[in-house]
Amino acid sequence: QSRSIILTTTLFGPLLGFLMGALFTKVYVDAIFIDTEKLNITTDDPRWIGAWWAGFLVCAVLLFFTSLIMFGFPRSMPLKHFPENKLSKLLLPIKEPKDNSIFRHPLKHQLTWRNPSAILNVTKQLLQNPVFACIVLAACMGLAAIGGMSAFLGKYLESQFGLNTAYANQLIGVAAIPCVCLGMFLGGYLVKKCNLTPVGIVKLGMAANMLCSAAFVFLLFLGCETGPVAGLTSGYMNRTGWDFPKNLTSWCNEECGCTLETLNPICGSDGITYMSPCFAGCIDTNFTSCACINTGIPIGAAAVPGQCPSSGCQGTFHVFFAVFCTGCFIGAMGHTPTVVILIRYESTFSLFVYLISFIPMPLVFGAAIDSTCLAWSESCGKRRTCSLYNNDSYRYLYFSISVGLKTAAFILMTIVWHCIKSNPKKYLHGDEDILNTPWPDMAQTKN
Repeated sequence: QSRSIILTTTLFGPLLGFLMGALFTKVYVDAIFIDTEKLNITTDDPRWIGAWWAGFLVCAVLLFFTSLIMFGFPRSMPLKHFPENKLSKLLLPIKEPKDNSIFRHPLKHQLTWRNPSAILNVTKQLLQNPVFACIVLAACMGLAAIGGMSAFLGKYLESQFGLNTAYANQLIGVAAIPCVCLGMFLGGYLVKKCNLTPVGIVKLGMAANMLCSAAFVFLLFLGCETGPVAGLTSGYMNRTGWDFPKNLTSWCNEECGCTLETLNPICGSDGITYMSPCFAGCIDTNFTSCACINTGIPIGAAAVPGQCPSSGCQGTFHVFFAVFCTGCFIGAMGHTPTVVILIRYESTFSLFVYLISFIPMPLVFGAAIDSTCLAWSESCGKRRTCSLYNNDSYRYLYFSISVGLKTAAFILMTIVWHCIKSNPKKYLHGDEDILNTPWPDMAQTKN
């Protein structure tokens, strides 16, 4: 249970990070150089750029002072001997390692992890046990889903439901992350309180991954549409049956000399989103007298900053966020026991698992999200940032990857459960009592 508490407290860092991000995004990026009272834009305006640099500055100062505390530690810490318990036996390789093996004396050989070839050899030996290999892979799948989704959750809320950056970060920090913290703590508490056996721990992981996947599958169909966008998903002037190639330039704006360097979506009074005031044919700087906006009366051809909202999107968001937080809570319950198993056996290897899990998946999620972009802004002929996404494709890819990872974790934990139940002598070294031995007894050793 203490390990579940430690894992839970590590999430307070991201929680404070999202809350700080919400605070700093309300401050204009050049607030220390200009008078922000003279700005004619607010935080809800898509042209608003928050003080992104403030978070790096605060973190640098905090890391500097906390690093000073690290100098107070001795070169080596006194280690208390923890006898091998029955839970550890579940993860031991089938073949008995040599006396100088890292399995027998992991602490004496921690320097071998500095050698890349040693890491490969240790990994190969650890993965010789299919039970341990499946647990490692299941942990990788779970951590990969967390790493990928958390990296782009704020962006998803902004694009899918039209939330501003500050509000999206506040929701993540106040609601989503606390649900994950509570789930991780409750997962460790259940293992301790219910005296779960190794098989029970595996079943908990299976159930959590299955229910979390079901929640995310439901979210595949819960979102907001992109809506009509002139030149991309809809024709100009409310024309129906538009099946021409995508082109932001039309007869109503071809004399304006519009470029992709100044994309700034606006919502016309006709309910259509235009990628910039220029592409809407607006003459005045207050987005009025727009030639491309067809309202039937010339005086009504105006626009406001931002993408046009979808009807009924606000109610959909409340249901979405409730289901999402529930799925995160359930998924975190199964995550803690899996990671605790790795830490109990080989903490150095578990850190390696964290590394390989968190690094690649944000790149995969990012590439998938980029593929759903409808309009890229350009600078000097090179692609810069995405100004508008296809919400349906964004939603399907975002949660499909997560469902795939969670489903893979469920399958791997099912394999672990099947291996232990079908051949306990092979994977538990002939100690069949471990199947019915609760957690407290595992911490005891026979004299």
